[in-house]
Amino acid sequence: MPSPPLPERLRPKQINEFVGQQHLLGDGKILRGLIEKGNVPSMILWGPPGVGKTSLARFLAEKTNLPFFQLSAIDSGVKEVRAVIERAQNEGKALLFIDEIHRFNKAQQDALLGAVEKGTITLIGATTENPSFEVISALLSRCQVYVLQHLEREELEALLYRAIKEDELLAAQNIDIKETEALLKYSGGDARKLLNVLELVASTFTDKQAAVINNQLVESVIQQKMALYDKSGEQHYDIISAFIKSIRGSDPNAALYYLARMIEGGEEPRFIARRLLILSSEDIGNANPNALLLATSCFQAVEMIGYPECDLILSQTVIYLATSPKSNSAYQAIRDAQKLVRQTGDLPVPLHLRNAPTKLMKQLNYGKEYQYAHSHEGNFIHHEFLPDSIAKTKLYEPGNNAREHETRKQLRAWWKEKYGY
Repeated sequence: MPSPPLPERLRPKQINEFVGQQHLLGDGKILRGLIEKGNVPSMILWGPPGVGKTSLARFLAEKTNLPFFQLSAIDSGVKEVRAVIERAQNEGKALLFIDEIHRFNKAQQDALLGAVEKGTITLIGATTENPSFEVISALLSRCQVYVLQHLEREELEALLYRAIKEDELLAAQNIDIKETEALLKYSGGDARKLLNVLELVASTFTDKQAAVINNQLVESVIQQKMALYDKSGEQHYDIISAFIKSIRGSDPNAALYYLARMIEGGEEPRFIARRLLILSSEDIGNANPNALLLATSCFQAVEMIGYPECDLILSQTVIYLATSPKSNSAYQAIRDAQKLVRQTGDLPVPLHLRNAPTKLMKQLNYGKEYQYAHSHEGNFIHHEFLPDSIAKTKLYEPGNNAREHETRKQLRAWWKEKYGY
């Protein structure tokens, strides 16, 4: 019988074996306290792939001594959920882990509500998507949400060295890791993927060969043996990254190729459409505002139609976005504004811009000297709208495209002296 994959063999059996997530599992932290007391509530684990969501769920089940059931939202529906609930009722109580719970539709999530509310099941849902958008409010209100963080380089390297030392099969090979950069690059911060790559490289060693891992070896093995696409996680994020970068780079041919890779691999179409929505603002923005409208329509149509017909809608949208003028000015503007807010804190709003609903506020000059723009020629008045200490700070710089050139002309007419447009 073949051995389980390395990530399975190396799943933590003690709380101190967990890599990362010390904000939840460190001494005195909330999840550690719940585990030690054996009092585990229903929860949603939200975080990037390969940071320990499944391992943590299994560990919690062991520590609570509850029967453990696991469903994948990819291939489970209401029927499977109800079957687990029935078995949990027979057992008295059980822990149900649902991987990728964001893929459950409303009806599937509704099927969980009663059992979670009654305590028949303790639900642990894992998601890479924001649960505020993907989990229905009724279910979300019955669960604690814990955010798992990306693993740092030092944590990933510690996992590598633990694997070659503690895993029985790898330890027998006396592996020496000389360089880690390539291993980390192909993992993308995903611990599961990192261990899979390590095991793949280790499988190439012969009995007579020194088991030394360096960047050159990892690169050559990966190029030869990695799968084309694996929607469960192996190259999931590599493909979507290449897809987005191809559209950003205005290459519809490459974008369509990666779109086809995802479609043929069975990727969730809503995931693709959601990324197109983000790109339409991040990389196109006001160079072509219609991009956001089309991407929004695409997302709605994909939800209504699904595969196989929605591949045409995705194709049309991808071609449009790839061939559209590009601008990241909106993205850069909000990031600069957020950075400024973090640096300057809660600056006082100028008095003339404040609301004055009470007599006292009016006596304190709230709203005094404010001038209503529509009462002036061109619906414009030179006012100072920023707090005094950051007055004249320019955050938006129009992009180099026809649409935003027109925007720049208008801004120059209004604000040339103040902001230097």
